[in-house]
Amino acid sequence: MAKFFISYGYNLITFFIISHLMSILGNLNPWNPSIPFEILSLNISSKLSINSHAIKESSKDFGKIIQEILPAAVLYPSCVNDIIDLIQFSYGLSIPFHVAAKGHGHSIRGQAMAKNGVIVEMNSLNNNNNNENCGVRISWDSNLGFYADVGGEQLWIDVLTSTLEYGLAPVSWTDYLYLTVGGTLSNAGISGQNFLHGPQISNVHEMDVITGKGELVTCSKDMNSELFFGVLGGLGQFGIITRARIVLDKAPTRVSMIVFD
Repeated sequence: MAKFFISYGYNLITFFIISHLMSILGNLNPWNPSIPFEILSLNISSKLSINSHAIKESSKDFGKIIQEILPAAVLYPSCVNDIIDLIQFSYGLSIPFHVAAKGHGHSIRGQAMAKNGVIVEMNSLNNNNNNENCGVRISWDSNLGFYADVGGEQLWIDVLTSTLEYGLAPVSWTDYLYLTVGGTLSNAGISGQNFLHGPQISNVHEMDVITGKGELVTCSKDMNSELFFGVLGGLGQFGIITRARIVLDKAPTRVSMIVFD
């Protein structure tokens, strides 16, 4: 009787394991030949997904004007070096594959899509307690005044919440705050404060950008300026923003509201 229960339990466990593996394999897309198998030898291999659900979700375009542009895989980075490794691998190939960074999914016209390439889910940087990631860091400088070093994956609502704890706020932000810093800086970042301070891209001191060669470059108006001005409002075509140093000012303590009939 004891042998029966042991055998029955073993078979039951085996059945569940096989069923689980079959369910995983059933959701995988066939390997896309545009990405060489050698990528699996990199440290980022465990953060790459070819799950059909992940690919479908990452390939959605805001407004759904552009559709059915599917990547071969999705990268969920835990640090900036993961993105660097991916782009350097692609750049080293005779035929590089496309790489696109996706923030909160509000890009249009296929900007955050990568047909047969790899989409980088920037929000994944927020899901890891990695001290190397920028997050939101507030500082003061005698020349710059108050500023914040902000990860490109950060939402503006989180930036505002963090700065308000110090009585500060960005001088320019979008009317809708659930957008990523890297995303709006790639598209200008126009809002109701434009008449006073200009768009968001006019209120950036410097940035860290991963170029198409996989190089992490710090740029500003005075340092690597061509890259700096190319990336700001560049629709993601000149690099991936991993950090931006944005202008802060004292947050207003009062607001006025005008109601129109």
